[in-house]
Amino acid sequence: MTATPGYAARDDRSNGRISICPTGAHGLPASVDELAESAVEALEWSGSVLSAMRLLGRRIVPVAELVPDAHAERVCLGSEPVLDRTEIATWVWPEMTDRVPPAAARVSGVLAPARHWRTALTAAVPFARFTSAAILVPRHVSDREGFVSTCLIRARQFGVAVLSADEHGIRTELEGRSFEDAPSTEQTAVSRWVNEVVYDQLLASEAPAPSWG
Repeated sequence: MTATPGYAARDDRSNGRISICPTGAHGLPASVDELAESAVEALEWSGSVLSAMRLLGRRIVPVAELVPDAHAERVCLGSEPVLDRTEIATWVWPEMTDRVPPAAARVSGVLAPARHWRTALTAAVPFARFTSAAILVPRHVSDREGFVSTCLIRARQFGVAVLSADEHGIRTELEGRSFEDAPSTEQTAVSRWVNEVVYDQLLASEAPAPSWG
């Protein structure tokens, strides 16, 4: 990763599919970074708000925290984050049980900010299968006639929370499904890859960086 604020360099291990997005208004009343902090507070998600990034072709803001025991084990074993999706796809094979590194990050939620609710919902839905998800749109979008019968109905079907923002702050339009007390979902190749990407970003935000031996 580079040290350039708001960006991440293309990483060969990730097959060029990970990038940190530059911050910007995108039709919202403030920068994504500023609004994400307020949105996550309203959603009561725990963990660190990471930089906006593009995952699975979707622009999202992940919120996550380290799993202390798993992180300590990986540091002791020198097991760095793995970003190669091809390699991670083998981790869910039955014969690989107990032979892969533990998930060292807990993704408490994924926020999708966008100027259009369809864009935001398209970004959030793939992640709603394994973590809490929410979208953030400008207030003038949520105040439009038909917003309830279009966006909110679709968001409710997928358990995605809906927030709106204007210069006065964040407003919750729809409560989403919470994974906070839900049983752990079965890990898939996609969820494990997302977890490794987020783990990598969590470590990048830590100071000093951990030693891998």
